[in-house]
Amino acid sequence: MTGVKIISTGSALPSRVVTNDDLSKIEETSDEWIKKRTGIEKRHFTAEGESANSLAVESAGRALEKSGISKDEIGLVLTATLSGDYSTPSVASFMQSALGLSKDIPYIDINAACSGAAYAVEIARSYLVANQDKKKPYALVTGVEELSKLLDPADRTTNILFGDGAGSVVMTTKEGPYASTLGAESSLAINCPGAKNLRSYIRMDGKEVFRFAVKILPYCIKETVSKAGLSTDDIDYFVCHQANKRIIDHVVRAMKLPKEKFYCNVDHIGNTSGASIFILLDEMEQKGMLSPGDTALLSGFGSGLTWGSVLVTYK
Repeated sequence: MTGVKIISTGSALPSRVVTNDDLSKIEETSDEWIKKRTGIEKRHFTAEGESANSLAVESAGRALEKSGISKDEIGLVLTATLSGDYSTPSVASFMQSALGLSKDIPYIDINAACSGAAYAVEIARSYLVANQDKKKPYALVTGVEELSKLLDPADRTTNILFGDGAGSVVMTTKEGPYASTLGAESSLAINCPGAKNLRSYIRMDGKEVFRFAVKILPYCIKETVSKAGLSTDDIDYFVCHQANKRIIDHVVRAMKLPKEKFYCNVDHIGNTSGASIFILLDEMEQKGMLSPGDTALLSGFGSGLTWGSVLVTYK
């Protein structure tokens, strides 16, 4: 089976840090209330001169620099986002000139919300397998969100959760175990008045999302591991979308898996939607947690409602 190898990672966070105490000054909430329900203590919001596009370029540039490959070896640039600077052109196409990449490769944005990283890795893998270009065997995959511009200051359900940021990987294919699980159930989505406005506020039913997440994450994990012919014991890390620490803790308990295999950074990053898994991977790499040959399962869930899980190998 043709699987996925992560060559390098990168990430970028905006300069503006917003703590729970900062939020409590502008709305009816408190540090204790937010931490108890989400595990979040702070998040990053873009400041003047920062945007989704600039964060994506910074993050992707770091991943490229660490990869040790030539820019001419990149055969695909793929970005997962729901909050790019413009409805068109894409964030991915913006990277071409900003990073000095080849003009003769695809530049694509996808929107699978918080499942974006899993979707993007599977799409990139499929493209590399189909294209078989030995001169361009790598894909540059980024998740980026600037959700602060989509938050309703009066909606405590969303504005305590989300943050801005970008994460990137340089990936290629390799022979070995592989599987993915992707899906969606649109009957569960909220019909949001004004949603046809591309800059409408994010709306979310937190309780229903929690119920959905604690069911779909175990399903994704079990299904993907089984498809790959592996067991959960074979997985070194379960790299899950950082939506809410209570969700991760619930999954760990329900599946009786070692907690040390679930690293979390939602406390200081918040929920960065399609960027969260790649930001988490880069933080793990920076902390020296990842070793060559490690197997990781990237799993996410998001609006749509979507879900996705993909198996990857680190270096």
